[in-house]
Amino acid sequence: MLTLKQRQERAARRAARIAAKHEAIRQAALDHGEAQSEGSTVMKKGEVKVGGEYVAKVSGKLAHVRIDRENPHGGWDATNLATKKSVRIKSTRRLQAEAGRKAAPAAHVATGARPAGEVAKDTKPAPAATGGKPGAAGAKPSADTKAAKLTTAEVKAPKAAAVAAWRKDVADKAAKPAPELDAAIKAAGEARKAKKRKTGKKAERKPGCLDAAVRVLQEAGKPMQCGEIVQQALAKGYWQTKGATPGATLYAAVLRECAAKGAKARFRRVEVKETKDGKAVTLRGYFALADEHAGKGK
Repeated sequence: MLTLKQRQERAARRAARIAAKHEAIRQAALDHGEAQSEGSTVMKKGEVKVGGEYVAKVSGKLAHVRIDRENPHGGWDATNLATKKSVRIKSTRRLQAEAGRKAAPAAHVATGARPAGEVAKDTKPAPAATGGKPGAAGAKPSADTKAAKLTTAEVKAPKAAAVAAWRKDVADKAAKPAPELDAAIKAAGEARKAKKRKTGKKAERKPGCLDAAVRVLQEAGKPMQCGEIVQQALAKGYWQTKGATPGATLYAAVLRECAAKGAKARFRRVEVKETKDGKAVTLRGYFALADEHAGKGK
């Protein structure tokens, strides 16, 4: 049996393998998502406005267009401002960005967030909470101000570092060879197999009706009917049954063995002749042992 420490080490090694597999899957998913977002500059339909000017892909090239109206068949009718020709924008896939503005990063386009420049422009710095007058030179920020400055990343950093350290520790333990643990695991497995073999051993087979019939016929030394065989087998304790027709059960079993084994069967059918009222009568339903089994019980 494995000790508690050995079971814990085995569980840690298994957890390390699972964690490494999950980390690889997560990293692959993140890389795939970043690759998709980096290559995506498509605008959303709600961002397109009639009268607005956009950079669109026309005939395989980027052009400066103005959206004139929505097309009843889908998309928009626009004018190429460089050539003054009418063009049709069938979907937002052909629109790259609003004219005069660079294409928004994919992360902003995907989430609907505003570019960082606009957010910084619209955000006004909050007045610092000081112990003295507002804006006073040399005023020290209060404890509440310091706590407010902590970002979410800074709050989560200690926890992430602890998790990373735990994963590294588990991975190091799993990578190191542990011959004692491996030997204990192997010994425990062998013990379970041995116990299973011991408990799964077949019990000694009890003698059936055919074995009892063979024994009775060997002791009698003459052909007998199935009814007589059953009576003697039950009386001598060679066989036990709760069936209503044990004679018919034995008869059917004997016929099955004769049909299945043929010349190698232990029984053979015989005819017994008797004289009744001066006439020879042939009695059926008698069985005797084959020659090779007849003398074994003597």
